[in-house]
Amino acid sequence: MNEQDEYWMRRAMTLAARAELEGEVPVGALVVLDGNCIGEGWNQSIGSHDATAHAEIMALRQAGQAIGNYRLLDCTLYVTLEPCMMCAGAMVHSRIRRLVYGAADAKTGAVDSVLRLLATPGLNHQVLWQPGVLAEACSTQLSRFFQRRRAEKKAARKQAAGQ
Repeated sequence: MNEQDEYWMRRAMTLAARAELEGEVPVGALVVLDGNCIGEGWNQSIGSHDATAHAEIMALRQAGQAIGNYRLLDCTLYVTLEPCMMCAGAMVHSRIRRLVYGAADAKTGAVDSVLRLLATPGLNHQVLWQPGVLAEACSTQLSRFFQRRRAEKKAARKQAAGQ
């Protein structure tokens, strides 16, 4: 882990906070090429009614538009949560050079936790990855969101039962 990885991960956490403000699971992502951010994304699945509107997909889409090519050679994708199968597959297809992620995802993580998709032999592209950058801070951001969400649901059930 280096200072640059931490810098970009903090920026991704800011995007995750934006997702949370919009009522989405707080995950943020960005694509960096030659020290410049060329794509940003945050979870938008709930608001857009689009299962593919994950932070990583949104950032990859914007980066492709920025350079006029879906092949994001020499790019690094930073994301606050370990990518799922869909997002890991999109990384292979976009041919990013490197993935850096924060918190592990024990339920749907497709890089190290549940599956090791990026390590699958025979893929047409290999993505390097660095897990655990600002993992505690990223994990805390997600945990607080889900704690708050559970408390809100509990309060709503209590209020409904009392009426």
